[in-house]
Formats: sequence, C-alpha cells, structure tokens
Amino acid sequence: MATLTTPPTAVTDPPAAGSSPSVAEPQKVDYMNLPCPIPYEEIHREALMSLKPELFEGMRFDFTKGLNQKFSLSHSVMMGPTEIPSQSSETIKIPTAHYEFGANFIDPKLMLFGRVLTDGRLNARLKCDLTENLTLKGNAQLTHEPHMSHGMFNFDYKGLDYRTQLQLGNGALLGASYIQSVSPHLSLGGEVFWAGQHRKSGIGYAARYNTDKMVATGQVASTGMVALSYVQKVSDKVSLASDFMYNYMSRDVTASFGYDYILRQCRLRGKIDSNGCVAALLEERLNMGLNFILSAEIDHRKKDYKFGFGLTVGE
Repeated sequence: MATLTTPPTAVTDPPAAGSSPSVAEPQKVDYMNLPCPIPYEEIHREALMSLKPELFEGMRFDFTKGLNQKFSLSHSVMMGPTEIPSQSSETIKIPTAHYEFGANFIDPKLMLFGRVLTDGRLNARLKCDLTENLTLKGNAQLTHEPHMSHGMFNFDYKGLDYRTQLQLGNGALLGASYIQSVSPHLSLGGEVFWAGQHRKSGIGYAARYNTDKMVATGQVASTGMVALSYVQKVSDKVSLASDFMYNYMSRDVTASFGYDYILRQCRLRGKIDSNGCVAALLEERLNMGLNFILSAEIDHRKKDYKFGFGLTVGE
C-alpha cells in the first residue's frame, strides 16, 4: 500500500527571549570628521541670491575681453537716474552717466580686480591663497570726496571643521569671527568688532542648519539687529526663500519672500516685502557669451518705480 510522505520543513530556532525584530540602526555621527562650514559672513548666502538680486535702473552695457587665460579687460557703460538725499518723502532723481574700465587677473592662487570710473572713483579687490588653509582678502575704494575712501583686509583660516576670520580696516576698525560645525548639519558661530574712530563695539551670534533640501539661519547682534532666513530647495532649478529682519532699538521690522527659478536659457529671481516693494531680475542667455538683462522694482509706499535693461557681452 502506498504511503504519503511530506517534504521536510526547515526548522528555525525561536527568537531569544527579550529580542525584537531587526531594525536598521541609525547611522552614527563621527564628530571627529565633521564638514567645514561656510564663512561666517556668508551664512545667509542662499537667501541673498533670491532676496537681494543686483537690481539697477536705466541702461547698462558690459563688455569683457579676455587677452589670455589669466588676464582680461572690461568696459561698462551705465546711464540712468541717481537718487539724491531729500528731506521730503518724495524721491528726487537726476540723470547721470558713467563709464567704467576694469582689469582682471585670475590665477588659481591669486585674483586681482581693478575698476576706474569717470567720476574719479577707484575700486580694487584682492584674493590671495597664502597657504592651503590661509587666505588674504582685501578691498579698497579711493575717491576725491572727503572721508569716503576706505580699505579693509581679511585673513581667513579654514580648519577641518571650523573657519575663523580677522578683519583690519581704516578708521581703527578691528573685527574677528569664528564658526564651528557641531553636527553634520548644524554650525554655530560668533563675531566681535571695534570701530575706534566712532568709539563703537559690538558682538554677535549666529546659527545655520542646512540639508540637501533646506537652509535655515539665525543671527543676532548687540547693535539691535535680528535676522532670520529660510530657503527651501523645491528642485535643482527652483528655490523659495524668506527672511525676517528686526531691529529692537529702532523697532523696524521687515519680512520678505523671494524665488529663484533657473531655466535652460534664463534665470528669474524676484521678491516682495512687507514694505510694499516688489522686484524682479531676468537674465536671458541669447547666445554663447551674450546675455540680456531686465530689472524692475516697484515701491508702492513711496510711489517709486524703477526699470532697467542691459546687455552683457563676453564671459
């Protein structure tokens, strides 16, 4: 008579007492290998790209010609109204025109920029990598107007997970800042300054939290300034930004919202703030080395309307 046989079944040991199903353990943070933060003065960098576009009024034409791989010359023509101080609420503008000549030297370890304007102003900037971690930055402006010329030098040191900066400027200006990564996404810092010519000093603190999708920053200073900003990266091409500025000495409050939209051939940035000011900047790439720029700003409270267009030739 046939017999029925059942296939053997695998025998598993029962889970040990007190054990639970396996759960993915959170990745441990190596606090000895944290990323280096961005400089203290640039903690609002992403928000400023959307909320502080380079607006202008009138007409601009910029031409840059490269003489070799390191040296280039630039020419700029600007025509448009210039605002002058007034005690009344109305904005007073006078027509002006300027020509600017510039020379640029760019090397992996040394960058020099110089600008001369027809009104007599001379601007110069310097960036030099003294060592792999130590960088010297300098900027100066010379003008025929009394007490308007100034100069400043910055020494930036980049550590493994921190940055520090020392500032020296005319008018007995001294400043120092330090920022430290305390986690893979959070960095904390502080700054102090002393303006000997005006007998003023101050201290400030800042915090920055960033991930692949967002950046949040906060800054407070003894001068009365409180600044908060938040940037949400919707995609690789779209970013939304907002900020809140408050001065607890003058009681001034301003909030703004902005966007940064990068298309295949153009880039559009704009903002609107609580003072009734709306602004937008469009940069259209017409061809290789040829860009068209449109700028617009409307201040509903002051009834001030600004519009500008420009052309940039050269890279």
